[in-house]
Amino acid sequence: MAEDSDLDKTEAATPRRLQKAREEGQIVRSRELSTFALLAAGFYGTWAMSGHIGLHLQDMLRASLMFNHDSTFDTSHMLIGAGAAAREGLYALLPILGMLALAALLAPLALGGWQVSSKALEPKFDRLNPIAGLGRMFSINGPIQLGMSLAKTLVVGLIGGQAVWNRHEEILALATQPLHLALANSVHLIGVCCGITVGGMFLVAGLDVPYQIWSFHKKLRMTKEEVKREHRESEGDPHIKGKIRQQQRAIARRRMMAQVPKADVVVTNPTHFAVALQYTDGEMRAPKVIAKGVNLVAARIRELAVENNVPLLEAPPLARALYHNVELNREIPGALYGAVAEVLAWVYQLKRFKSEGGAVPMAPTHLDVPPELDKGAVSDQDAAEEAEDALNPSNDDTQGASA
Repeated sequence: MAEDSDLDKTEAATPRRLQKAREEGQIVRSRELSTFALLAAGFYGTWAMSGHIGLHLQDMLRASLMFNHDSTFDTSHMLIGAGAAAREGLYALLPILGMLALAALLAPLALGGWQVSSKALEPKFDRLNPIAGLGRMFSINGPIQLGMSLAKTLVVGLIGGQAVWNRHEEILALATQPLHLALANSVHLIGVCCGITVGGMFLVAGLDVPYQIWSFHKKLRMTKEEVKREHRESEGDPHIKGKIRQQQRAIARRRMMAQVPKADVVVTNPTHFAVALQYTDGEMRAPKVIAKGVNLVAARIRELAVENNVPLLEAPPLARALYHNVELNREIPGALYGAVAEVLAWVYQLKRFKSEGGAVPMAPTHLDVPPELDKGAVSDQDAAEEAEDALNPSNDDTQGASA
């Protein structure tokens, strides 16, 4: 079953999965790269600063071998001499120690960067399970790691052996040279052979780094179902998102309906569209739309208008123009100022009639609505259905969620 599940993991890890693995302390690491960096820093640093190191070691050796008869039996002078020798040794090795520390920090940074994670320090008792340990030993990674270790030993051994063999005549010639010259040449030969051998570690690290990157991403691969589930968790379930949008529209609709009693007039067409207008002289630059709707929403707006004694005016071109061209709580465009002014004048006359009596004011019938604002080329029913689909895309959400 485990092999089947591994075979099902064909999808690359998502950014969220990579971030989660990083938080748990799982990042790309190459031991061979760190080993090469430390060996290279130690060897080549010592080689480059051999003069500086030699001077300090020479001073330390000279001070240690100096004989002073007066201080021979004084233990305090012995401690002082040991302290001075230790300081000279520290001064000699301090640059090398600094380079080793820098290499130890930069080598991991080259691949996965620095990562401080407390989860990596948490005790995991399943690692103490001997059965799990045997499983890891005899897993596919065991032979791979063994093969890489043998290959590393073989590569480094061949490179080092070749370096020694190419200089075997120089090594044999050391026996015929004077002592001081033989010592100098032997140090040189040892340094060259060791340097070439350390350079061979670069080849091993160059092979190990791509493998570790591939192995890391292979370990984090996901199945198609895991990718879909993570997408749903991060983006949200389409069904839930559709419900949330539906509730948001319902809340906005209730808030809009609460504004209808405050309207000065409701313009209808008369059945499919309804738009509530409000204008307060001195507070608004122009009348604004405080509620609008189609079909059932329009019917509810009309009911609220009748319940709260808000005048209703049947003006289909104006109702369509206001609905399609003015957003909620927005002022009407300048092209509709004339038509809306006639409507408001009729509303004021109607209020005066109700309070003072007299002749019943005639409702305006021929309102000047620019043709480009009146989307009445199609029937009112078709226009209402298009407007309702644009306002309520819940059906599309449901279909998309089902797909």
